[in-house]
Amino acid sequence: MCRWIAYRGETIPLEQYVTAPAHSLVVQSQRALESTASTNGDGFGMGWYGEHPEPGLYREIRPAWSDENLRYLCRHIRSHLYFAHVRAATGTPITRPNCHPFACGRWLFMHNGVIGNWSRLRRKVEAMIPDEIYGSRIGTTDSEAVFLAILGAGGDKDPVGATTRLLATLTDMVSSKGYREPLRFTAALTNGSDLYAFRYAANDNANSLYYRESGGNVVVVSEPLDAERAQWKPVPNGHVLMGRSRSSRSSRQAASRRSRLGRDLHETQRSRAPPSVGSREDARPNLRSDDRQATAKSGLLNPLDRPTCLPPRQGVAISPP
Repeated sequence: MCRWIAYRGETIPLEQYVTAPAHSLVVQSQRALESTASTNGDGFGMGWYGEHPEPGLYREIRPAWSDENLRYLCRHIRSHLYFAHVRAATGTPITRPNCHPFACGRWLFMHNGVIGNWSRLRRKVEAMIPDEIYGSRIGTTDSEAVFLAILGAGGDKDPVGATTRLLATLTDMVSSKGYREPLRFTAALTNGSDLYAFRYAANDNANSLYYRESGGNVVVVSEPLDAERAQWKPVPNGHVLMGRSRSSRSSRQAASRRSRLGRDLHETQRSRAPPSVGSREDARPNLRSDDRQATAKSGLLNPLDRPTCLPPRQGVAISPP
């Protein structure tokens, strides 16, 4: 399976999490520790936000460890929100359009997982993509099709609700008519302002996902970037991690007050420094114990909603995000 990282917070160079850590994404492309595939060499990609509403993209079919441009780009590109992904293909061709992340307008998406028996379900999933955005379907992966189907299900206005509804539909597809195919969905989605990271599985174990948060900055990873594993908090299966901008939180809180259906998320005030991970020269993290305690109470994690959609056998806790 693939490996990826997502960051949202203060503007920093991409190298801080992509290339510098002791167990960076480049290292994971050769020696992943928590993946079904130890080598993730079927291409890689990065997406980041800067001065424009749509993301920048760099994708390549060569392995991350063999691209001489990657370290230079990561050292000089700075962003407040970026994705990076190394790929282990699951049956679709190794082409640049099939490398993650995928973009559509201001939205960016990447995925680690699989839709079992994709050839059987491909037409049904692609039929969920509206005509107005089907032009963004330039690859052949299940990941890109699911991304566009999420946007078609209302993801532009309700990313969590749209994703949850689509996961319910996919769960039915892989579990009906005598089939019991695996569905693994560990994915990140963003509009350039808010970050959503999902961990879900049906008929199989969910792929690993961790996060570290400090002072409003959050980094989400497929596996820890250093040896200090206690500093990384696992995302439970059936949950979404949400990192929202202040404007998005304000709008959401105002809507919640009007409808009386929402609830405010508790936020702990801490330093504004991005969470630190150890480099090859210094593998010691810079996150204090009081930061770790505050992280557990930060309100970033929320169970996936829609109890009528998700089968009880999946054991997803029900609580509005």
